[in-house]
Amino acid sequence: MTHWKRLVAGSILVALGCVSPPQEPVRTVDKATLRGISQGTIAGYRSENGSHAWLGIPFAQPPVGDLRWRAPLPPESWTEPREALEFGSECVQFAGPMGSDVEPGSVVGSEDCLYLNVYAPVVGRQDRRPGNPGLPVMVWIHGGGNTVGSAHVYDASALAARGNVVVVTIHYRLGIFGWFSHPALRKPGTNAMDGSGNYAILDMIQALEWVRKDIKAFGGDPRRVTVFGESAGGTNVFSLLLSPPARGLFHRAISQSGSLSSVTRSRAEGFAKEGEEVHPLNSKKILRDLLAADGEAAEEKKAAPESPAEVAGYLRARSPDELMAVFDGENFGGMYWIPQVIRDGTVIPLAEPLDVLASGESAGVPALFGTNRDEVKLFALMGTEHVTRLFRMPLWINDERAYQLETEYPSLMWKVRGVDDPARALAGQLPGWVFAYRFDWDEERKILSADLSKMVGAAHAVEIPFVFGGLSLGGMDRYFFDPERRPAAEALSESMMSYWAEFARTGRPGSGSDGDLPAWLPWDASSPDGPRMMILDTPADGGLRMSSESVTREGVLARIAEDPRFEDLEERCAVYRSFVERGDSLSRTEYAGLMGGGCAAYPLAESAGD
Repeated sequence: MTHWKRLVAGSILVALGCVSPPQEPVRTVDKATLRGISQGTIAGYRSENGSHAWLGIPFAQPPVGDLRWRAPLPPESWTEPREALEFGSECVQFAGPMGSDVEPGSVVGSEDCLYLNVYAPVVGRQDRRPGNPGLPVMVWIHGGGNTVGSAHVYDASALAARGNVVVVTIHYRLGIFGWFSHPALRKPGTNAMDGSGNYAILDMIQALEWVRKDIKAFGGDPRRVTVFGESAGGTNVFSLLLSPPARGLFHRAISQSGSLSSVTRSRAEGFAKEGEEVHPLNSKKILRDLLAADGEAAEEKKAAPESPAEVAGYLRARSPDELMAVFDGENFGGMYWIPQVIRDGTVIPLAEPLDVLASGESAGVPALFGTNRDEVKLFALMGTEHVTRLFRMPLWINDERAYQLETEYPSLMWKVRGVDDPARALAGQLPGWVFAYRFDWDEERKILSADLSKMVGAAHAVEIPFVFGGLSLGGMDRYFFDPERRPAAEALSESMMSYWAEFARTGRPGSGSDGDLPAWLPWDASSPDGPRMMILDTPADGGLRMSSESVTREGVLARIAEDPRFEDLEERCAVYRSFVERGDSLSRTEYAGLMGGGCAAYPLAESAGD
């Protein structure tokens, strides 16, 4: 299972019985899929959804050995026809709670993981004739906190067939392999790309280079490329908007539940400037922990590497298991919190990301940003005291008022970071070309005493099966979709695929590909009642409709202070504290001053704000 399915399954169905991932189908070559690309000849298969698919295509050389922590190099060629019937390896990560045969927290995957997959409508030979511009291309970037996940079960064949688009799903280096900035990796003679620390972003850029060069062979138009991704994948879409080396490689962008963020190089490396706190997993600390582990394992203490060349050699000589041992693999879903999106001045600008968007220094392409109304319910479900659990199984909400409050405001703040702030900034530069949505579907079924519509609702990642079609949750569909309400959910999925495909086609979601949906208007800040976002829901809850709602950080903080549903100061401060603990919306100093300084009576954990 990919990250989003592990999250949904691990959080909701841990004790409902382990649901095995679907068996891999037997795939055979379809002669109609034979294609010639710059690397050689390749053949794929025909999917059950009526699309053609090619799996496991290398888009870069394996970043192993001396190529670890360097910009990816173009892929090597082959001479014999290559069967593209199996996925390439997932990148190195910790195994999650479900979907793997190994113990959760174990290291899985390979550094040799830079592969992509292509899904395309079945087209005739005449549709690929010279001069035909081809179909819109959508490049999917998976989520997983940028430390777990893969493209393996994001089956894009339905989206390709129904949207009449070519979909590419990619892998990119994760965690310490994808984001690691250390002075030793910038020794004299190192070029700016190799020393950037943003290797995962460079992997995505290399995948887009491959698309520009070879997607025509699959019926795609390299001049109409949309990058889209969810969660960390949505954050990576923002990174590509910011990144100068990515300019011209994509022409539209969709961020689903992403976050506009970056970290300074000094904070990432542990050499903080005055007044700046270092990241707790900075590269200086990681090196120190690796050396300490080496010293404990050796009978005699080895001399520590001193010169930049020695340090770089030492780091590249560590095995994946040795590097991963520095982190805690028992966290939620196997994720760990390494510094990401590092402001190196080459791949990512040195300025605050919001300032980059507002200044017009970003990619300047049509953009669509959205979040789910109940984002944090997915994460709160297994940790909150307001849900009763038995052997980790969530049984019911024991305090609906408190559960709603502790999830509602963090979800709103997620919307500020991932939708409203970037939309306001970018709309000033691209009026009429910035769009927003909120996904509100919450019609999950009830299982015994567990009302999933209230416990999960429109939580993080729930929109993904709607975007990809089929409403498949890896065999867990029956836990989510009530048979009586499933037709309405399927209709919503068809509408979302239509909007997404039309945006990929024209840069505007409009009224969908067939022109039969409510018009999705661009973000309009010219008046308080101007359209801002499309609400995505079924007719039972209001259907597809535009809303003028917008939120700001200051507005969310003020609403918490004034909301009469809170019973006391401690409850309000607990919600404020969650913003600091997530490290995204509130500083420690600001927290202490809230509620007239009253929140200072409820101190933060030492690690809060990391």
